[in-house]
Amino acid sequence: MAGLRDDLTALIGARSANPLAKALDIKTVGDLLRHYPRRYSYRGSLTDIAGLELGEHVTVMARIVSTNVRPMRNRRGSILELTITDGSRQLKCAFFNRAKWHADRLRPGTTGLFAGKVTAFQRKLQLSHPEYELLDETQGTSAVDEFVSEIIPVYPAAEGVASWVIARCVKQILDLVEITEDPMPAEILEKQGLCDLDTALRVIHRPPTLAALEPARARLTWDEAMAVQLIFAERRNSVVSRPAPPCPPVPAGLRDAFDARLPFTLTEGQREVGEDIARDIALDHPMNRLLQGEVGSGKTIVALQAMAQVIDAGKQAALLAPTEVLAAQHARSLREMLGDLGCAGELGAAENATRVALLTGSMTAKQRKQALLDAASGAAGIIVGTHALIQETVSFADLGLVVVDEQHRFGVEQRDALRSRGADFTSPHVLVMTATPIPRTVAMTVYGDLEISALREMPAGRSPIKTSVVPAAEKPAWLTRTWERIVEEAGKGHQAYVVCPRIGLDDRNGDDNAGNGQEGASADEGSGGPAGRQGLAVLDLAEELRTGPLRELRLGVLHGRLPADEKESVMRAFAGGKLDVLVATTVIEVGVNVPNATAMVIMDAERFGLSQLHQLRGRVGRGDVPGLCLLVTETLDGTKARERLAAVEATTDGFELSRKDLELRREGDILGAAQSGKRSGLKLLSLLRDEELIAEARDEAMRVVTVDPSLGNHLGLAHLVTDLVDPDRAEYLEKT
Repeated sequence: MAGLRDDLTALIGARSANPLAKALDIKTVGDLLRHYPRRYSYRGSLTDIAGLELGEHVTVMARIVSTNVRPMRNRRGSILELTITDGSRQLKCAFFNRAKWHADRLRPGTTGLFAGKVTAFQRKLQLSHPEYELLDETQGTSAVDEFVSEIIPVYPAAEGVASWVIARCVKQILDLVEITEDPMPAEILEKQGLCDLDTALRVIHRPPTLAALEPARARLTWDEAMAVQLIFAERRNSVVSRPAPPCPPVPAGLRDAFDARLPFTLTEGQREVGEDIARDIALDHPMNRLLQGEVGSGKTIVALQAMAQVIDAGKQAALLAPTEVLAAQHARSLREMLGDLGCAGELGAAENATRVALLTGSMTAKQRKQALLDAASGAAGIIVGTHALIQETVSFADLGLVVVDEQHRFGVEQRDALRSRGADFTSPHVLVMTATPIPRTVAMTVYGDLEISALREMPAGRSPIKTSVVPAAEKPAWLTRTWERIVEEAGKGHQAYVVCPRIGLDDRNGDDNAGNGQEGASADEGSGGPAGRQGLAVLDLAEELRTGPLRELRLGVLHGRLPADEKESVMRAFAGGKLDVLVATTVIEVGVNVPNATAMVIMDAERFGLSQLHQLRGRVGRGDVPGLCLLVTETLDGTKARERLAAVEATTDGFELSRKDLELRREGDILGAAQSGKRSGLKLLSLLRDEELIAEARDEAMRVVTVDPSLGNHLGLAHLVTDLVDPDRAEYLEKT
């Protein structure tokens, strides 16, 4: 009998095993049996067509409405056009080879499973030459009867591996496999009321009834929660091996002086969060806290208070920003807020003053040398920079706190690098800030690795923002109206942003710096645009607008590859009202404050993540005039990409938007699938549904790891972690 770790090739043959390995990274028995059905259908029931995504491989269950065989226009032969329905929506299918043969089988009224890649023809979704299995009872015993019972499992499929092919392989393996040893300790199974693994796997694939699925799913969901929590528990258990530098408050120090000079009263939320952080960084356990709040809610003030407390304790603080524009903005803002408390060594500096140093990649050699010296000597208590701070050539005198702004813009290795920069084998405290909690961040919080603080008060003096989707492919007149609206705003004396996903210099093979901590559509979240087309580029669109619909306006261009002095010049011109429109990449996503800017047009909006879209529109409506954000897209109605844009259109609440993003995308990225390029090991666990289960798994994992840190006496659990969270992902989780 076969076991979960056995290779599939020897059991089902290379002809079946190779496509599974190539298309779905399924190589072992365990890989296959943990590739759970996406949904289940009764024979004759219909599966929703709504929500299909352009470019994805899908399996739909539907009834044939009509067929039509006609000659092809540009070559010899005929084409079969098929219309299928799930009872609420219709979908086109097209067969270009052996059309008449397919037509004899695919008759109106017949129900079947249709699998293929979703494409678009004449602006409508279709399946081109899909594979199919007919479920019509009048045909007697069809091929599908060999592997489906009354309940039909529908699996996540891929090109070359249809759902029914996976089902046949699963059936074959279930006849061969025997799971005699359960990785979960018997006492945990009994305490949680869970069934054994063998039963759970058999039922999830071959349920006798839909009701029987609940206990099977409960067991397999628990496995996923436990595997992740064991990694977090090990991390928390070993934190004492690398303590943090304790930074208790110092009376009459820099923090007290800063607080006394604040020209406004802190909100209740700011005071509460500030106290929580102050307690955290006073301890010798590394703080790992997420501070989330809407744009302008006062996150920077809270972070600066923490930095001041760390400096009072003789340590340094580093602020990591995703772009040079934002890093420079932060440095200016911190110096302005500190006043004479932030110019140590200069004439007129206060007694408790510190120094704010800026370090970016485009600085002159002289500027860079001075910034490096200030960081290494300790002359600068606060060091602000981009990914340049992470380079090995940068050293700190005694780093006590790392503040990461918009953490989703940094890769895992980038965020981790600063954590190892503490002196004397210490790990600095970490505070990450975001205006929109992205799903992965929220997931990490609930899974127990981040403490969370929220500033929920709406920013004072902010005007409402109206967001609308502009379906350019379906309604080109709306795009024309978009540019007319920008001209109207300029006519009122206001300004506007136009955002593109690419620059257009030498990035013809991809989005500019996407996902590397600079700019471009988010690697964590972007869902891609229409198949076969790159995103619009700043330089290309700026020229079109300058000679076209916005020819009467003053246009500026801003992107991450401009020299630093040119970026600064463009931003000063826009802030000073010398430009009507700024055509930019996501370099303006955060930190840019121009109250007179009232409108924003985001081109190819589907190529950006929800958090990016929310951040971008936060650049308008910052004055006393309502803001307008237009999301231009060529994606088709009914796709997941359009559903995501509709979510942005429906709410300006970043917390609600984060939850909606979870509903749309699930939490598979908790294992780093988006950044590692590997499939996620989480298939059933849901952040929205399983919060209580996650908390219970966290408690159980801590109990196990406390007595058996290496899991040497719990080999089954060690194997479970390895099977569900491979070594690369385990390292990823520990870094995040």
